[in-house]
Amino acid sequence: MSRTAATADWQQLDRAHHLHPFTDHRELHARGVRVITRADGIYLWDSDGNRILDAMSGLWCVNIGYGRAELAEAARAQMLELPYYNSFFHTTHPPAVELSRLLAEVTPAGLNYFFPTNSGSEANDTVIRLVRHYWAERGRPDKNIIISRHNAYHGSSMGSASLGGMAPMHAQGGMPIPGIVHIQQPYWFAEGGDLAPEEFGLTAARALETAIAEHGEERIAAFIAEPIQGAGGVVIPPATYWPEVNRILGERDILLVADEVICGFGRTGKWFGSDTYALTPDLMPVAKGLSSGYLPIGGVMVADKVVEVVSGGEFFHGFTYSGHPAACAVAKANIEILLREKIVDTVAGETAPYLKKRWSELADHPLVGEARCLGFLGALELVRDKPSRRRFDPPGAAGKLCRDICADNGLVMRTIITDTMVIAPPLIMSAAQIDEMADKVWECLDLTAKALAA
Repeated sequence: MSRTAATADWQQLDRAHHLHPFTDHRELHARGVRVITRADGIYLWDSDGNRILDAMSGLWCVNIGYGRAELAEAARAQMLELPYYNSFFHTTHPPAVELSRLLAEVTPAGLNYFFPTNSGSEANDTVIRLVRHYWAERGRPDKNIIISRHNAYHGSSMGSASLGGMAPMHAQGGMPIPGIVHIQQPYWFAEGGDLAPEEFGLTAARALETAIAEHGEERIAAFIAEPIQGAGGVVIPPATYWPEVNRILGERDILLVADEVICGFGRTGKWFGSDTYALTPDLMPVAKGLSSGYLPIGGVMVADKVVEVVSGGEFFHGFTYSGHPAACAVAKANIEILLREKIVDTVAGETAPYLKKRWSELADHPLVGEARCLGFLGALELVRDKPSRRRFDPPGAAGKLCRDICADNGLVMRTIITDTMVIAPPLIMSAAQIDEMADKVWECLDLTAKALAA
């Protein structure tokens, strides 16, 4: 059908043929799907001509904004020259090599090798394989338990969803797979109780130490964590959390996996969340901002010490499209734009501090129990009562209401099941656009409060 097709026609075709991810389809069909037809900068347009400010960068990924012709040209040129070839059978191609070299330059020191995948989920499945292969090659196959955190998100495939700590996902499909355990998350607002944030940060970090003692250091292969938990609700850990985790791991022979799928490529105000929190990961999954979402690509940055162990024999793992030439060319062009235009520097020095200022003002709204922000990540906790941090009942209903009101008023803001509203705007957002977004959020909170009262 043409781009001028009526919205109702698109909705009917979608209803008849399209299964959506993470969707209650009866609910979707009852309200009707929103049809997005084009985008530019930080804005989307739907099939009815409405302009929408995308405060979620698509799905945490369009870091350099929509409409960058350079990325389209990079894909076109590569597809004309070499549209596809694999990296199996002792072969390679220039885009994969050049991207790998560039990633070694911008990622934290010691991560000089890149294993390409097609998504963050595949990257974290690869993490499981690499971690266990590493210890087996060191003659310790029983050192195979990976510790993760409750409410973490690491993907939706069987392995990556098992690494994640999302209870609704584990309830479907027999997850988690064996050898993965979950510990407390550093979510002060939801779980801190009467503890000060600094004290709670230490308590949450020491849950790792407790789990290691319970299962035995000789069994623990790795600890995986997002520097900031994204889909769990933009959980920004207290300042004491990561230093204590560093201490715990520094005293033990356990790998650190820093999942940078959301936090990477400028999202936290530095190139990576690992830079923000002074982490030295042994494996670092990346995706999303790697290509700003323009083509599907992910992968794992692997520390030299891990490569030294696993490179002596065949690693029986990979994907047909690992290191796809066009995806690699687009990712390389995307990183070059981030470097050339100093986008990460601008976020750190100018726009992220301004976003934090405007975002913190939202804490004054009667519905907001906490407004937290770091880099270009933000969250609002919707509450019935501010002093007690008491949430609405049933959980999730107020957040869904607010999300839908936002969408109807030209704003994409995501809700988490705990009635947490989150944002992750494109990194190119200007101060004026930050003002526009903050004003829209306040307006939508007002409308939500009225709807809840009614």
